[in-house]
Amino acid sequence: MCNAFLGIICHLSPNISRSNDNIEMKIASNIHIIPGVTANPYLLVDSDGLTLIDTGIPGSANKILRYIKHAGYSRRDLNRILLTHADYDHAGSLAALKKATGARVYASLFEARAVASGQFPRSLKTDIIILKPVFALAELLGRISPAHVDEHLSDGQVLPVLNGLRVVDTKGHTPGHLSFFAPSAGVLFTGDSILSVKKRLVGSHGAITWDQDKADAAVRKQFALRARIVCSGHGNVVMDGMARLLQLGDGFAASAAYQIL
Repeated sequence: MCNAFLGIICHLSPNISRSNDNIEMKIASNIHIIPGVTANPYLLVDSDGLTLIDTGIPGSANKILRYIKHAGYSRRDLNRILLTHADYDHAGSLAALKKATGARVYASLFEARAVASGQFPRSLKTDIIILKPVFALAELLGRISPAHVDEHLSDGQVLPVLNGLRVVDTKGHTPGHLSFFAPSAGVLFTGDSILSVKKRLVGSHGAITWDQDKADAAVRKQFALRARIVCSGHGNVVMDGMARLLQLGDGFAASAAYQIL
């Protein structure tokens, strides 16, 4: 999670092609990234409708709906909303989008419970005494409007999206974090389990990470997928994902600590 009130700014302009009117931003013909939203939302296009991965901070719903309209679709074409996790910047506009579109919502059981309560999904950790009240305030301000999750996802489940979108359990950043992998397209949506920083990849770490060992294991698990394109929750889309994941995997082989590559 990268919240403004924590002073953590991770949203970077994605390095992908744009249409002449500067509205559509496509990673592939059927995969869009929606610009101007904190925490990258991804729009997936199939013959039966649209799927959205993550919803941005509260107040992002109108931006997302405008993008859908400019791309030539109706809000009612949005069939599914998939959540990587329940942090403020990824699930903040979920309730508004669900109400506006009638889309079904999918998440892990743990994150679904967090979304239903609107509570922050885990405690931020610090040993620095002066930061403890700051983190407590962040958890308070990081609450979202509660929303109902229609289906609980589990590791290995395959969704009828992008010719088979595989659910990947990547707990660590949060207790129920999920990633999504489209083998036919070679595209991996990592949420905050792996972030992109100037085309480099970095695993979740520090105060925002619920369990560092599990977060490191989640990176190794995704490395094994050998994705061609990595679409993270923050930062640039990495088009040479396999090479970057190989570097990330080599770094983990040398050290249990997270690596910036």
